[in-house]
Amino acid sequence: MKSQTIFVAGLLSLAVRSLAAEAPQVDKSQFHLFNATPRELLREMSTDRPDQTESAYTVDAGHFQIEMDVLSYSYDRYNPDRTNTRVESVGIAPMNLKLGLLNNMDLQLMVDPYTSVRIHDLATGVVEKHRGFGDVTVRAKVNLWGNDGGTTAFAVMPYLKVPTNQDDLGNHSVEGGIIAPLAVALPKDWSMGVMTQLDIIRDSFGDGHHPEFVNTVTFSHDIVGKLAGYVEFFSVVSTEADSDWIGMVDCGLTYALTDDIQLDCGINIGVTRAAEDINPFIGFAWRF
Repeated sequence: MKSQTIFVAGLLSLAVRSLAAEAPQVDKSQFHLFNATPRELLREMSTDRPDQTESAYTVDAGHFQIEMDVLSYSYDRYNPDRTNTRVESVGIAPMNLKLGLLNNMDLQLMVDPYTSVRIHDLATGVVEKHRGFGDVTVRAKVNLWGNDGGTTAFAVMPYLKVPTNQDDLGNHSVEGGIIAPLAVALPKDWSMGVMTQLDIIRDSFGDGHHPEFVNTVTFSHDIVGKLAGYVEFFSVVSTEADSDWIGMVDCGLTYALTDDIQLDCGINIGVTRAAEDINPFIGFAWRF
C-alpha cells in the first residue's frame, strides 16, 4: 500500500505542476452532441487501446469512435495456488463504443459480445467451459485540461460495471470506480502516459466489497512513418485478505491507416503468479 500511495502522490504532484500547460489555439467550447465539431478542427485521434493505460483525451463533440479487439486470447497456468490447472480464454470483438458529448467529455459503452473460457484440470483431465455474453461497462471521460493543446493532458473517468454476463463469466455484482489518466509529451518525440485507478470490487467470498488500486505507466514513440510502438507496466493491488499482486509488462504496435482508422496488435505478459501468463491480441479503432 505504501508504494501505491507514493505513486498516487507523485501523479498528483505532476498534475498540479502541469497546470501551466499551453491554452488551446481555437475555442471549441460551443460544440456539442448536436453541434458537431467541424472536421478541420478535429484533434488527432486518441484511443484507450491498445495499451492498458487509458487516454487523457476525449472524442470530439458530435463524433463517434469504436475501439475493438478483433480477437484476444489469454493463457494462464502459472497461478498463485500452484494448482495443475490451465485456463484459456478467447474474446471475440470486445468493444468500446464512444460518443463525444461536449468538447471535453465523451460517453463510453464497453461490451463483450462473446467470451469462451476453458479451465482444464491437468491432474484429473476434467475440462470446465463457460461461454456467452459478458458484462457491460458504462464510462464517462471528462478532460480537465490539455485536450486541444499543451504538453500535458489530464482526465477523470468514473465507471459502472453492470453484471450482464452469461454462464458464470463474471461475479454477478455491480462494481464501479474512477480512473485518472495523465498524458505527458517528453523530449525527442517520446510520449508518456500514467494512470491511477480506484476500483470497488466484490469480495471473492461473501457479499461485501473492497477497493483495488490499478497503476500503470506507458511510453510510446514513432518507429517509422505511421508505425508506432509502446512499452508498458501494469499493476493491480487489492486490499482483500490473502490477495496476490498482479503485475504485467506489455508491448505493442499501432499503425495509422488514415486520420480516422488505427490498426494495432500487442501482447501482455504476466510477471506475477496472479496475472495471466500471456495475452496476445489484434484490434483497431475507427472514428467517424
